[in-house]
Amino acid sequence: MSTRTQEEPIDAQVAYDEHGLVPCVVQHWSTGEVLTLAYMNEQALARTRATGELHLFSRSRQEQWHKGATSGNTQRVRELRLDCDGDTLLALVDPAGPACHTGERTCFHRGQLDPAAPHEVLPALERTIAERARTRPGGSYTAKLLADPERIGEKVMEEAEELARAAREESDERVQEEAADLIYHLLVLLASRGRVLAGVAQVLDERSR
Repeated sequence: MSTRTQEEPIDAQVAYDEHGLVPCVVQHWSTGEVLTLAYMNEQALARTRATGELHLFSRSRQEQWHKGATSGNTQRVRELRLDCDGDTLLALVDPAGPACHTGERTCFHRGQLDPAAPHEVLPALERTIAERARTRPGGSYTAKLLADPERIGEKVMEEAEELARAAREESDERVQEEAADLIYHLLVLLASRGRVLAGVAQVLDERSR
């Protein structure tokens, strides 16, 4: 894509189909999950850009659609991107709730779900840790750690040392296993401070610029 094209407003670059529509892939800003596939027309795109929340066009109802206007599950748009041919939009969003009308996080909740794709694993683990923090179930190792912040820090140091030792002396498989232990405890530590991986990723992104 030329520099001139990159500088043009995205509205001017969209290639709508014969019905005046363009497919829009909706993706979770923090986790990378694909939430849904919907459609926009020129008016929906303009409303999305003006309000900062996702607006779509319903082909079944033949009307404009503010995502979450009824359910409250709005989607704040962080970025809009366009594919190489200009005929598909990508909306990166912060969802206020489930994306699917069934109550599922994503509309793509059927089919082959096991094993989870690599990009799904850590967000799912973060959600589990957050649930343990909220409910504090008896017998939960995570809940026990969250109740003892000093112990969380000790475990992170312990797991980091074990990972370093595995890197020096043990197999590649053991390195992976120890790295998994460290990442889990690091996620618990972040949760204990009200932090998430997305914030860490933002710091890394800022440092790489």
